[in-house]
Amino acid sequence: MDLGLVVTTLGRVDPLKRLLGSLVGQLEAGDRLVIVAQERAPEVEALAAAYRGPDFAITVTASERGASLGRNTGVAHLPAGEFLLLFPNDTTWFPGGSIAALREYADDTEVGALTVIDENGPKFKLPAPETPLDRWNVWSVIEMGLLLRRTVFDELGGFDSGIGTGAQTPWQAGEATDLLLRLLARRPDLAERFRWLPDDVAVGGVADARGLSTPERRRKLRAYGRGLGRLVMRHPYPWWWRCAFVGGGLAFGLRHRATNVVADGGWVFLGRAEGALGRTIGTARTAVSR
Repeated sequence: MDLGLVVTTLGRVDPLKRLLGSLVGQLEAGDRLVIVAQERAPEVEALAAAYRGPDFAITVTASERGASLGRNTGVAHLPAGEFLLLFPNDTTWFPGGSIAALREYADDTEVGALTVIDENGPKFKLPAPETPLDRWNVWSVIEMGLLLRRTVFDELGGFDSGIGTGAQTPWQAGEATDLLLRLLARRPDLAERFRWLPDDVAVGGVADARGLSTPERRRKLRAYGRGLGRLVMRHPYPWWWRCAFVGGGLAFGLRHRATNVVADGGWVFLGRAEGALGRTIGTARTAVSR
């Protein structure tokens, strides 16, 4: 099974260089990497040109802003045929041997997830292998850990470009969760066969708050909370759980003290409440601007 890696970027060349460098020697001739540049496309193309080779096929294209739109655009620019899709961020990197470890499971994986680690450890602890995907454990899967056959991606219609980081709506998170909740509704058979890879098969990332000032961090937390709050109203969750989810935002800072402060929970709560209500207080903004 060939791998199709799709990366959306605002043109951040330095982290892209780390990503590309980590893939050198790990990809095979049938694998493809598509980079969707939503800013600084000439610089992204120049970087890609320095890494292209017989076993490192890189396509650079462009789209309007929005990570979901970019990922959909990138999949559309893959060559015809089946691929196991991955959606690394431009800050993702692949430890040595990680692609080979992933490839051992690729032929038998229609939809699944792998562990994402950052400087604080795993972002989420994945369920045990052979656990069916359901509406509770679906929250363990984030975009850069998602594995999906191209045919399944196409059947589901890809990511909803109206949600997720950079989308032209206030709902700035939850695009992978939304896609998998749609999978649960349309293809319960695939949910039963969902492949949770062992935790030693992992990709690297960075903490969400890295490099952000306090106002930027809180803007991002609120925007992400807003997207997730909208998501729990869009899909069939019980009312008691929706209320608990929104209220639980207040404890976010306590649960994530390695990267946040207690007061950050108020911004998460505000965002989740906006999402649950389907309206924003003041001028809505995207999660990031750089």
